[in-house]
Amino acid sequence: MQGKKRFLSALLATSVLASLVGVSAAPVLAADPFKIDVIVPLTGGGSFLGKGQQATLDALKNVVNKNGGINGQQLEFVYHDDQSSPQTAVQIANAVIAEKPAVLLGSSLVAMCNAIAPLVKAGPFDYCLSPGAHPADGSFQFSTSVDTHSLIEALVRYYRLKGFTKIAFMTSTDASGQDAERGFEEILKMPENAAMKVVERQRFNPTDVSVSAQLERIKAADPQAFIAWSTGAPIATIFKAILQAGLDVPVGTTNGNQTYAQMEQYKDFLPKQLFIPTSAFPHHDGLFKLDARVEAEQKVFYDALDAAKVKADNMAALSWDPANMIVAALRKLGTKATAEEVRAYIAGQTDFAGINGLYNFKEVPQRGVTVKNAVVTRWDPSAQTWAVVSEPTGTPIKN
Repeated sequence: MQGKKRFLSALLATSVLASLVGVSAAPVLAADPFKIDVIVPLTGGGSFLGKGQQATLDALKNVVNKNGGINGQQLEFVYHDDQSSPQTAVQIANAVIAEKPAVLLGSSLVAMCNAIAPLVKAGPFDYCLSPGAHPADGSFQFSTSVDTHSLIEALVRYYRLKGFTKIAFMTSTDASGQDAERGFEEILKMPENAAMKVVERQRFNPTDVSVSAQLERIKAADPQAFIAWSTGAPIATIFKAILQAGLDVPVGTTNGNQTYAQMEQYKDFLPKQLFIPTSAFPHHDGLFKLDARVEAEQKVFYDALDAAKVKADNMAALSWDPANMIVAALRKLGTKATAEEVRAYIAGQTDFAGINGLYNFKEVPQRGVTVKNAVVTRWDPSAQTWAVVSEPTGTPIKN
């Protein structure tokens, strides 16, 4: 009998302990993680994008998991290498979609996002990590950050207000270049840009090993400023040709090149005056004020990257907000949420605070931010970073 009492007492103590553990363990993450598939180029010409975004997403994962994960479930990103190939991106997307996930991130390049778009017409919810994609309104694909047309608008405004009205531009013949060319045409038709004159425009194939002939024609047109819109190895080819041609004017390019890795790799032939329009994420050191919630989110972003020893460049900025928004949706809706529910939640946000600004998807479907969230930066080789030289929208900062 005494033994039975001891057994019951032990059993009761164990039950109480288990109960207490259950209470105290509430914030502890569940054993099974919630996995989000991410399609990015980890090899090939776009690998500098994919690798930077992978490092950023891992830093975000650490923040999320330290703060309870997704309703107690640990977050995990599952990376798939599309090898910078639209065909490979389609193959991977088909395999991922077959598993019926509610959400998907990627890819990092316009061509890959365009290739994935038809596959997600009925879901999953896909957040493309390239600002150059322009998903159809109401579709299941969204596009990250400030779009390329708005970036071009900010850069052209900066040039015009600095007195550079004779410009030349050069674009690649691929999807990114074609999108940029449409953007130039659109922006130059704005009444405020009536005084802007395009003195020369050139195109090139991204596989070209030299663009010297095109740069000589551009130099001969005597522009006051130049815009070269391409990323990765092709922009290096253009930068080398600029140096060889002796073209010493302000050079603007896409924020797809706003990476520390590229600045280091190209340091021997970077243009003397290199301007990059981008979203409002860079340190602005009191030059202007953003919404307090945006400033707070930027601090979380920089602290997380510092902890992970990741430098905050555009690759980080392109991936942080999309993933953070999906996490917010899943925390609100639960991990059993459908693609339709996640899409509706994000599409309904009118003041979501991200590092790029306040997102309003009612005002800007599929994207949430506009030229109001774009600034122009200049590469400062002495400080080894990008200095913000404009207010949001591209108006030059008055010294």
